Amino acid sequence: MSDIAAPYVTLPPTQAELPCDDGIPMETQRHKYQMDLLIETLELWLAQREDGFVSGNMFVYYSMAQVRNKDFKGPDFFVVLGVPKGERRSWVVWEEGKAPDVVIELLSESTAQADKNEKKLIYQNQMRVPEYFWFDPFNPDDWAGFSIQQGVYHPLVPNERNQLMSQSLGLGLQRWQGKYRGVETVWLRWATLEGELLPTAAEIAQQEQQSAEQERQRAEQEHQRAEQEHQRAEQEHQRAEQERQRAEQVQSQLQQTVRNLLQAGMTAEQVAKLTGLDVSQVEELGDR
Repeated sequence: MSDIAAPYVTLPPTQAELPCDDGIPMETQRHKYQMDLLIETLELWLAQREDGFVSGNMFVYYSMAQVRNKDFKGPDFFVVLGVPKGERRSWVVWEEGKAPDVVIELLSESTAQADKNEKKLIYQNQMRVPEYFWFDPFNPDDWAGFSIQQGVYHPLVPNERNQLMSQSLGLGLQRWQGKYRGVETVWLRWATLEGELLPTAAEIAQQEQQSAEQERQRAEQEHQRAEQEHQRAEQEHQRAEQERQRAEQVQSQLQQTVRNLLQAGMTAEQVAKLTGLDVSQVEELGDR
């Protein structure tokens, strides 16, 4: 039996072997906050599922040509469904078995043209990302969404709530005027199709605090109602006791009057006629 040498196969690099940092910071603090807002709220939403991964400003490796050309830039936001949870240094499609399901790019003056053209074509033709969105944190009117149909991105039309819907997630992206991390502006946020925003951790804590305060107020109101009921019962008891005492006083006074009249020599019939009592009542009071 002869030994046949196996052909030498060059395996693609792994996540641990690929660069995960190009040293280029985010465009602005608002870009960073916007990215965090999208990631944080969707992470909390994904926590209800057994699978799924969400991240941003992370390299997504989809081809060896990309590695050779050192084209390491990644999307500002992406989510992948149907994959195990857990930390990644970068997203390597040939290791994970699939590309992102949703990608969002945050536009800036220096990146807008690439995000709307070159990157869009990469997501469409090479990564085959089912849904792609962009948003300009400093120009909220510049936002758009696309879904792949027959291999080509087609623009999404906002629904009646002015949301761009993600079929992959069953959620909508909508613009929201409000304050996040102390910055008041128009933010892009995930929401249910009914328009309910996916909350941040701070908003969840605030909601829980408000619920606790409402529960405390309800308990205090219930305590006050119980105390008022106790006071009413106590007052009723006092009135009944006073009425009983008055009745006893009247009975005692009547008994004394009957006895005095009988002792003065009046007959039971005369006392009854004078007091309006029955003769039997007069006799009974006189015997006590």
